Amino acid sequence: MKRAAVALGVAVLATYGVVSYVGGRDPAGGAVPRFDAVRASFRPSDVELLDRHGEVVHELRADDRQRSLAWVALDAVSPLLGEAIVAAEDRRFATHGGVDWIALLGATRGALVGAPPRGASTITMQLATLLDRQAGRPRAARSLAVKWRQMRRAWAIERTWSKDEILEAYLNLVPFRGEVSGIGAAAGVLFAKRPHGLSQAEAVVLAALPRAPNAARPLVVTRAARLAAHLDVQVDRPQIDAAADAALRAEHGVRPRVAAAPHLAQRLLRARDGEPAEQRAAPLHSTLDASLQRAASWLLEEQLRELHGRNVRDGAVLVVDNASGDVLAYVGGRGAAATARHVDGVRARRQAGSTLKPFLYAAALDARLLTAASLLADTPLVVPVAGGLYQPRNYDEGFRGLVSLRSALASSLNVPAVRTLELLSADVLVVALRALGFAGLVHGGEFYGPALALGSAEVSLEELVGAYRGLANGGVTSPLRWTLDQQPAGAATRLLSAASAFVIADVLADRESRSATFGLENALATRSWSAVKTGTSKEMRDNWCVGFSDRFTVGVWVGNASGEPMHDVSGLTGAAPVWRELMTLLHADRPSVAPQAPAGVVRTAASFANGVEPRREEWFLAGTEPGAVAPALAPLEPRIRTPQPGTVIALDPDIPPALQRLAFAAEGIASADGGSAARWLLDGRDLGPVAGPLLWALVPGRHRLALVAGDGRTIDAVAFEVRGGAAPAVAGASGASA
Repeated sequence: MKRAAVALGVAVLATYGVVSYVGGRDPAGGAVPRFDAVRASFRPSDVELLDRHGEVVHELRADDRQRSLAWVALDAVSPLLGEAIVAAEDRRFATHGGVDWIALLGATRGALVGAPPRGASTITMQLATLLDRQAGRPRAARSLAVKWRQMRRAWAIERTWSKDEILEAYLNLVPFRGEVSGIGAAAGVLFAKRPHGLSQAEAVVLAALPRAPNAARPLVVTRAARLAAHLDVQVDRPQIDAAADAALRAEHGVRPRVAAAPHLAQRLLRARDGEPAEQRAAPLHSTLDASLQRAASWLLEEQLRELHGRNVRDGAVLVVDNASGDVLAYVGGRGAAATARHVDGVRARRQAGSTLKPFLYAAALDARLLTAASLLADTPLVVPVAGGLYQPRNYDEGFRGLVSLRSALASSLNVPAVRTLELLSADVLVVALRALGFAGLVHGGEFYGPALALGSAEVSLEELVGAYRGLANGGVTSPLRWTLDQQPAGAATRLLSAASAFVIADVLADRESRSATFGLENALATRSWSAVKTGTSKEMRDNWCVGFSDRFTVGVWVGNASGEPMHDVSGLTGAAPVWRELMTLLHADRPSVAPQAPAGVVRTAASFANGVEPRREEWFLAGTEPGAVAPALAPLEPRIRTPQPGTVIALDPDIPPALQRLAFAAEGIASADGGSAARWLLDGRDLGPVAGPLLWALVPGRHRLALVAGDGRTIDAVAFEVRGGAAPAVAGASGASA
């Protein structure tokens, strides 16, 4: 009786299925979807970031329900894997019409005699179920009705699809292990390979998984060995054991298989917010170069290991092509080892340090206020500001006296930069920097004050690299490009004259002028032409190195995402080594060449008074060069350095008045009155000759300090005020040096 019922059930299935097959439709659910529609609607769980050559550089998990990668065409799958899948799941796949009656009857016979259950679902029947799941239909409990529907859909699929299309769709939808679905994820996540590169042992192990995705290792190994024998594949047991171990132990959670550019991947995916689902899931075709991206990440990691003992834990790198603006490497951090791995170091804003100095001097050149040969005083300076007195100092705490603009910029001297800002004005520089793309400068020049010359403003590595690329391109800037299909965000804009950009680039490439601070051989010296600038922010919180060759601009930042200070890290020891290694790598095949001088610059001799700097050939913007016989470039006029005009000093009531002193200091005295002695005059009283700083015991009240020549002529004078308690018993000055 039981056998009759089973036979009747099979007959009913066959009759109903034939009707469906002839009609080419799914009686329960309408027309079967077309193969190309199924492939087009496939949504991988991971969005792939591809480099400019199509290589995957990062996979970004977007769906936590399952792990599937991009759809894989059948001709991109190892033929052995296809054969093994067919042998394991459906040996008569090539000949049946959707239902394997021999297998179905065999399974029925086994059930009647009490044999272990065996599957009879063909690849096509399994695909019908997988298509239901892809369409979001809930999984139904096993029943005769469900089996009927599965068979009917299998016949309908076979009626409208080719065998290759059926096998391709099955391979891309079938679960292999845990959450891993589809051959792309199975090969990539379990074996770190592409489907076409699977070994014979890996292919038979993968083919053994779909029937029981969570099977124990011995069962997987046994099935794989049987498949190998059936296919007559020469694979020994140790190879199968090793492949099974790799597949069953592989991490296939939320961690991406390829993770070389996480910050750019997140940035580009967020840019797709609001787009249709199919567009959000499509691969991201970036401008990156995968090999350069890996090299930049490795070089940064190695340098950060070297600097670990100096409390340096984070860094970032950005490399762009000068001509196109294409971003070739984007390293926003050091991955899992970063102190704040979700912070994008390319976009985070931090104090710029000396990296803004080239744009300060370029603006002064374009304003015709200075030339590369102009002399600037690198001497102690005090500038009154709202909070008191600002006293810039050089990195080495020393002063060099009179120096040319070329030497001041190449050696990154601080005091000449502040003097140049006083000449140009902070407001003018803020406007120029905003135009160059430094969007973080939202305040006026008064807010930043004289410290703007030394990089007190916060900038990002992206903004710095974009601005330096503008220098490399002769003063013309344009938006950077992240994806190959990105449309220009704006036309190229000239923000600096070609002449000033050329002169500044020539200074930044000048090893000899740089040597006073950095030496001739250092981390800034490349094998071929390059222009470069370092910067270190206040209290050594950030270290930068940004520079360019004729083809590329490279920027590197190292520091701590928390803003914690580093320990004794200079421009040469922090970011510069990574910058130089990348420049060497970028020009391994073709050396960089120096740019040609544009129209509007003139090269002529420059000589300096009193041998301040050796006579040399110098570049000038046309119209600012010396005459046919170059005159000596005279030093600055003498003046009072401290106190500054309008200075207000408050006596500290907790310190004895006699111990509170003010330093009187002057500069440029050697040229005063033809070399005659100059003297201090305070409120009309002679304090003696000017011979180094003079420490004056503070006396409350308003005072006038004058610097007078030997003939009594006033050279300079300032008014200042002292506020506080009563005057000391004896007021005067001390000859001690500050």
